[in-house]
Amino acid sequence: MIKTFIAGIILGVAGVLAALHFVPVVDQHREVSVISVTPNGGNSESFQVNIPMDRIMVGDRDSEKPLPPGLAWPESPIFDGSRTELFKVRNSRNAVVGVASRLAANNEQLGSVIEWVVHLPARGSMYISLNPEIADDGHSGEMRAGTREFDSLIGTVSERWVSDTTGAADAPAGRIELVATFVSTEPVDVEESVE
Repeated sequence: MIKTFIAGIILGVAGVLAALHFVPVVDQHREVSVISVTPNGGNSESFQVNIPMDRIMVGDRDSEKPLPPGLAWPESPIFDGSRTELFKVRNSRNAVVGVASRLAANNEQLGSVIEWVVHLPARGSMYISLNPEIADDGHSGEMRAGTREFDSLIGTVSERWVSDTTGAADAPAGRIELVATFVSTEPVDVEESVE
């Protein structure tokens, strides 16, 4: 009886492992990336955040209406003049493809900074540092680091505000647009690419 019980456990564990190997537990949908080729051989991709619908969290010391309501902002002086926001991120086809955080600060401890972390679950994450000075109707900067798909890429990123001009009642107030232009740091084998 004990031998039959132990054999049943071993066969059951083997069956579960085989099922996990051949049947996907989670089948995540990956939205098709909307990427265009730039003249220098790199890739360009744009992301957008519709305001206020895509805002998940906003916090700063002076906010009268934090999101979510009741959000307590730390009292430490390092947070003076800083604002942190979390967003849903959309591709250029207006489909939600990930989340992002944006930190903007201007104080003695941190200096003047604007930083983004964009996480696309099916592709990886990007850490972006922007120049706080406004140029060409927005901020520009570069991707400092990336994971998975963005690990071997370097490039520039621009952020700009685009106001809504439709006047529709249910339209967003506008959108934050991030345009990223990347090139790969990996060497290309010319002989292999010709074949």
